[in-house]
Amino acid sequence: MPTLAIVGAGPGMGLAIARTFGKNGFNVALLAREQAKLDKLVAELANEGIMAAGFPADVADRPSLIAALAAVKERFGPVDVLEFSPANRSLPVAGPVDVTVENLQPQIDFYIYGALTAVQQVLPEMLARGSGTLLFTTGASSVYPNPMMGNIGIATAGLRNWVHALHGALAERGVQVGHVAINAWIGQQPDAEPENIAPLYWALHTQRDQVELIFPAA
Repeated sequence: MPTLAIVGAGPGMGLAIARTFGKNGFNVALLAREQAKLDKLVAELANEGIMAAGFPADVADRPSLIAALAAVKERFGPVDVLEFSPANRSLPVAGPVDVTVENLQPQIDFYIYGALTAVQQVLPEMLARGSGTLLFTTGASSVYPNPMMGNIGIATAGLRNWVHALHGALAERGVQVGHVAINAWIGQQPDAEPENIAPLYWALHTQRDQVELIFPAA
């Protein structure tokens, strides 16, 4: 069975994405900081007939992320689809006038260095076999500048730039790269429930003809 690894798994989007892929025959590896949270998600998926396992990892602690993805490979085999969607609400948020090196660096470490680290663990084997998918999630400030998220926007826009470049570089080598930008408060706006957004990830994985989908569509 193919394997999906979700970096930053939680009870909202992560669980919905896990269900979408799990119901289509994927094993699911969930990566997040708290083992107790992972155990609850794994149990919920198991009740729905989806094979899943949790692997504790902190995106800000790159050695722990490397170790967790190695454990995923040991348990399920090589990762076929990597989905990167971590969130850390404890990081400082600054508007554009108040951005400093000090409050920007943690966002860059988290989003860009975290994504780079995760991809480095799975991409070589994807390229060797000529297949695989890399999916990334950001808020809409990566696409549409938002004065409320000056430092986050810099980091996520940088991640988005890299994702687009990767898509162009890897498409002919059998690896799909896609980005989902969510321009909504998940679960707090009409139709912005996780189960309404998760199909976008399946579309990017299966259709393989576009790099980016924005929710809701413009």
